[in-house]
Amino acid sequence: MIIGITGNSGSGKSEVSKILAKKINGEIIDADKIVKEMTDTETEYLKKIIELFGNEILIERKINRKKLAEIIYNNEEKRKELNKLTYYYVVNEIKNKINKIKLKNIIIDAPLLFESGLDKICEFTISVIAKPDIKIDRICKRDKIERQTAINRLSIQKKDEYYKLKSDYIIENNERIEEINWEEICTKIGKN
Repeated sequence: MIIGITGNSGSGKSEVSKILAKKINGEIIDADKIVKEMTDTETEYLKKIIELFGNEILIERKINRKKLAEIIYNNEEKRKELNKLTYYYVVNEIKNKINKIKLKNIIIDAPLLFESGLDKICEFTISVIAKPDIKIDRICKRDKIERQTAINRLSIQKKDEYYKLKSDYIIENNERIEEINWEEICTKIGKN
């Protein structure tokens, strides 16, 4: 079974993916890690990003992620162009990885699961949502950025209603992850 997990930055989707993978004996395919791997080596994807943004996003032939984030969070057109590249190259890499996995359960951890079309290969989709202040605090801590920068990043991401309309299941991950009803989630997954 292929399960897609998505949500905004700071929602805790990666933590949810890890716990769920243990509970259902699944293997995680982390879209963000794939992006990092594909931009840390000489790939066609990296070449296309450099063509799009120029050498100013590079430090020692690697992408300066802070600089790239600064550009895409402040330029909608550039963000859309980067997303198009990502959807093409990263989605293909995810599909390649799925074909190589022998386990029965696969979890795709992807912030843009629906936008990239990856939800179409999933048998079950889960969106992780959290209160805005909690997401902001998590982003600031994780990325070591100012609160206003985190607020600005979240302001361009999809709202909770978007996820509620598109997902098979919603996890509210506000305070303590251990309070999530994992038994219910595993039961729901089992019924699909």
